[in-house]
This record gives sequence, structure tokens and C-alpha cells, in this order.
Amino acid sequence: MATTKPKSKPGSHSKAGGQGHISEIIGAVVDVEFEPGYQPELFEALEVTTQDGRKVVLEVESDRGDNTVRCIAMDSTDGFRRGDPVTATGASISVPVGVETLGRLFNVVGQAIDDEPAPEGTTRWPIHRPAPPVSEQQAKVEILETG
Repeated sequence: MATTKPKSKPGSHSKAGGQGHISEIIGAVVDVEFEPGYQPELFEALEVTTQDGRKVVLEVESDRGDNTVRCIAMDSTDGFRRGDPVTATGASISVPVGVETLGRLFNVVGQAIDDEPAPEGTTRWPIHRPAPPVSEQQAKVEILETG
């Protein structure tokens, strides 16, 4: 999973490699407790490796206090257990963009899911970013072919 470094906030304690563990699982919602003094950023990607070796990305959605964050799993939480280790990436989820991605299928964490190899050397953009200014947008009437 590729990620893009989020803009730091004043007093931010987030960095790649912070370690935590799963404290609660409610469907796709997962609470993760980190060691004291470490606080992942909002929208930061966290990684969990299941017992069968599958890597699952979690995205931080809120701070619960007491070094605990609430996350949304980007894949099935089957196989997760309380106490499973979690690693902070220090970056947000990003996806490939550019000509190489046209006509391709990607999941929400930017992995190719169309049985083709991942595009090489593409630029990656975070999935959470500001919209372009209105002055850069073009409004035109045209037929949009959808297949």
C-alpha cells in the first residue's frame, strides 16, 4: 500500500512506525490503542497483518482519548483479534493517477484489482485532499460516455 505524507499539524506526534494494538472490533470499525506519547494523525493509514498473512489498511477517523483512535478498515476484519499489533505508516492513503491509470481498476488503497501489474512510476495523490479552486475548474456541456 502506498501512502502520501500528510501535512503536519502544530504539535503533531505522528511518525511512521508507531506501534499499537487492536483494543476493540465492531464490524469494520476498529479501535487501536498506541503507546503513551504517540498520536496518529486524522486520516493516517495504519496497517494490520492478520494471522494468515493478509495486510489490511485501517484509516484513522477520530481520536478517542487515552492514546486510542477509532479507525475504519478498508477490507474485511475477519481474522482480527484484540491485541493484534498495528503499525502506523505516518502517511495517508494515496492512489496512482495519470495516463497509466486510464481504463484500470483500483481499490480504495490504490492496489490494482484488474489482474494487470501495478503501473510503474506513477504519481500518487492522497484520497483526502482539497478540491481544486473554482477558477481551475471547467464547466462545459458534453455527453459523458459511461460504457
